[in-house]
Amino acid sequence: DFVTNISKKLSPPLVTLLSSEPEVQYVALRNINLIIQKRPDILKHEMKVFFVKYNDPIYIKLEKLDIMIRLTSQANIAQVLSELKEYSTEVDVDFVRKSVRAIGRCAIKVEQSAERCVSTLLDLIQTKVNYVVQEAVVVIKDIFRKYPNKYESIIGTLCENLDTLDEPEARASMIWIIGEYAERIDNADDLLESFLDNFNDENSQVQLQLLTAIVKLFLKRPTDTQELVQQVLSLATQDSENPDLRDRGFIYWRLLSTDPAAAKEVVLAEKPLIAEETDLLEPTLLDELICHIASLASVYHKPPTAFVEGKVGLKKMLPARAAGDTDSDQEVAGATIIPEPGSLIGDLLDMDIGGAAVPRGQGGAPAPDLLGGGLDQLLAGGPPEPTAAGGSNSLLGDIFGMGGSAHAGYVPPKQVWLSADKGKGLEISGTWSLRSNIIHMEMTFSNKAMQAMQGFGIQLNKNSFGLVASQPLNIPLLNAGQTLDI
Repeated sequence: DFVTNISKKLSPPLVTLLSSEPEVQYVALRNINLIIQKRPDILKHEMKVFFVKYNDPIYIKLEKLDIMIRLTSQANIAQVLSELKEYSTEVDVDFVRKSVRAIGRCAIKVEQSAERCVSTLLDLIQTKVNYVVQEAVVVIKDIFRKYPNKYESIIGTLCENLDTLDEPEARASMIWIIGEYAERIDNADDLLESFLDNFNDENSQVQLQLLTAIVKLFLKRPTDTQELVQQVLSLATQDSENPDLRDRGFIYWRLLSTDPAAAKEVVLAEKPLIAEETDLLEPTLLDELICHIASLASVYHKPPTAFVEGKVGLKKMLPARAAGDTDSDQEVAGATIIPEPGSLIGDLLDMDIGGAAVPRGQGGAPAPDLLGGGLDQLLAGGPPEPTAAGGSNSLLGDIFGMGGSAHAGYVPPKQVWLSADKGKGLEISGTWSLRSNIIHMEMTFSNKAMQAMQGFGIQLNKNSFGLVASQPLNIPLLNAGQTLDI
């Protein structure tokens, strides 16, 4: 009774926070997400509060969507489905994808309404919007895994949209459906064979699923698919460079050639049903985060140690002295001290590379010139005078990549500048380097689409460094699956 009364008192303040500005709303929603995982009854009657508004920022929309799914029950599923179907017609692609996936999660969570959810997904497929169809295929695959042999009547509708699927996850899901229900699809062999034409250009996820689906088809219809299974096993084991695909191909080949009955037991084994909620936090982590409600931990959904520990400064202590030891100026062999970050600058200024350290404030030789040649030479524009090998200036010059033409300096690893999903299949990675006092842009172009690309060009925006491209890009043609370093 005490817990019930406290829970009733918690609901109004939480709902009130959702009428604040977006930043406060986000913090409140992240905390509410934790609270309803622990005690979902607190806000079970407040579903309408979490309906998305047209002017909500995307981060608010996604958090509300997640909470809506957690609060979904048999009592409010009709209302939730109506909202989700409306969200699926929005202009924000990411939000639409999440909304379609949310419909699938509702079907898995509320079994009594699974048929209504599937009907809603079929309505969305009929819109023929490419990304909506692809997300719908992915979630229908999950529904088939949750409710096997129950909704296979819709497979025909899915096969009609086979040509529109171009995303790896959607293609892999459709292949799984065809392989799983191959005995009920008359032209299953033709559908799977159509994927083999570009097998080597497919994503590894699609290749693995296609291999398994064709083996399933062979085990269910061995008489007319023997040539097809030999073809895919040959592609997987001989032409592929993916070790996962090769290994799975060899396993299937050995199973089929030595013991087909065992192969049928392995490949066609009954699969476990997928869980209703796969994104719940671990109970121990959830309990810890509940103790830190209204702190950064409850916003990040990470324990405080994940982003606080180790920031004070790492230290290694000297080994303990023996009882009879006295202080001496000799260093203990093998012992080192790693200073705190705040003292590193002072230590660098006290350092005389190639000579003894001179404490600050006690006279002696000045600290080494970090510019390598002195301010006078820098202003005059002339090169520094050559120094003896091993001198402080030349060594520091080498450290900063300025020691001479033979030293190229540090070149940071390449980072992805344009991902394949944003570049319509073109991925660009790059970095900057300094060679012979000339700045170079080093790039790697990867064509992850299914057709060749050409007509490349580059333009640098006006910048404070005055950087411009010294020559045009020379990439005549980038074939599908090809990678080129520039």
